[in-house]
Amino acid sequence: MTLDLRKFYQACNPSKTLDLGKPEDRQYYIDFAAVRGGEIIEELGRTITLFSPDEPTCQLFTGHIGCGKSTELLKLKEQLERQGFHVVYFESSQDLDLADVDISDILLAIARQVSTSLEAIQVKLKPGYFANLFTEVKDFLQTPVDLNVGAELSLGIAKITAQTKDSPKLRGQLRQYLEPRTNGILEAINQELIDRANTELKRRGKQGLVVIIDNLDRVDSRPLPSGRLLPEYLFIDRGEQLRRLNCHVVYTIPLSLIFSSESQVLTNRMGGGIDPKVLPMVSVQLKEGSECAEGMALLRQMVLARAFPDVNPYHRVDLITKIFDSPETLDRLCRGSGGHVRNLLGLLYSCLMKKNPPISLNCVEKVIRERRNKLVLGIKPQEWELLRQVRELKTVQQEPEYQTLLRNMLVFEYRNDDEEPWFDINPVLAEAKELN
Repeated sequence: MTLDLRKFYQACNPSKTLDLGKPEDRQYYIDFAAVRGGEIIEELGRTITLFSPDEPTCQLFTGHIGCGKSTELLKLKEQLERQGFHVVYFESSQDLDLADVDISDILLAIARQVSTSLEAIQVKLKPGYFANLFTEVKDFLQTPVDLNVGAELSLGIAKITAQTKDSPKLRGQLRQYLEPRTNGILEAINQELIDRANTELKRRGKQGLVVIIDNLDRVDSRPLPSGRLLPEYLFIDRGEQLRRLNCHVVYTIPLSLIFSSESQVLTNRMGGGIDPKVLPMVSVQLKEGSECAEGMALLRQMVLARAFPDVNPYHRVDLITKIFDSPETLDRLCRGSGGHVRNLLGLLYSCLMKKNPPISLNCVEKVIRERRNKLVLGIKPQEWELLRQVRELKTVQQEPEYQTLLRNMLVFEYRNDDEEPWFDINPVLAEAKELN
């Protein structure tokens, strides 16, 4: 079996998200559910398809950035579509400036994406409220752009967002105008978009509409003039509005909110009493420190599948030495990732940038050392003591300082079977002199 180096290199790109709706991506997918504490995506899907197919649901999904949420959400999309739902999935970071975002921005992004998807399947919309709103916005902003939406609501929203995207001042003015009208916008989205969509979709034999809003977990954790952090304002203070859409909605939210003292308020206001689902790291070791054999085996398969997607998984392990100088080198790479899938690909990608396979243990150690040096530069003196406590106690507290460690991926969360969640430091830091 010959390794196609260019194809392998491209398949290891850590910025690429696997879309299970595409056969060429499906061959790289590894199901980590057994070492992540449960079938989380299946739970999200069952809530929609089994328990509440005809009643709107609002579910919250979180985890470390880069841990595989987008891939899992695209898996959910594919599963729901096979069961007859019309699914609108979009990456909010493509529509929104996540360092400067408000409720009206999120609602307009949802309206744009839903209307675009419906227009593509010839669902006719009658945006009466939005047509009037856009006329008023045009006058208010004194913009020369023609905002007459005609038959395409998505085009009108796109014109507005394009006008304000690169101008914080114009964006602020638009928000000032839209904020008192938030409830009206919500009502219009429900009546003119979602209710119309559900009626037409069911007439066509579909089960209904699902909207999956990805990447909102990347909202900047900056303080607002009120003193509230932006994620707290959006998802706790305004969470009740975000859950008022008349369709099934899945939101990604920042992981730090799970460890906030207001996490239960979040659950009640936005989650409707249902806790957010958390996608943890792939377990590379157990809480007491011994190796998690199943997790390591699956991470090895993840790497080998990128190199030999057409080979039977049972036979891929015989090809390790075509990529690494020894199986131990692959294991060192997997342990160094801490079970964070993007980190694993990032480390592997860096190795491939340096040398062609077979990758040596020395090359892996050098890449891990370079990653550690970069992480160490951003760690404050007082954070080292917190990291030592996490390493020893395997837990985190609700204080903001711990949320910072999680957000900066200095600490990872793990779940094994029915155990309580536990935490450990990013293994790249394990040999940092500041910890020893």
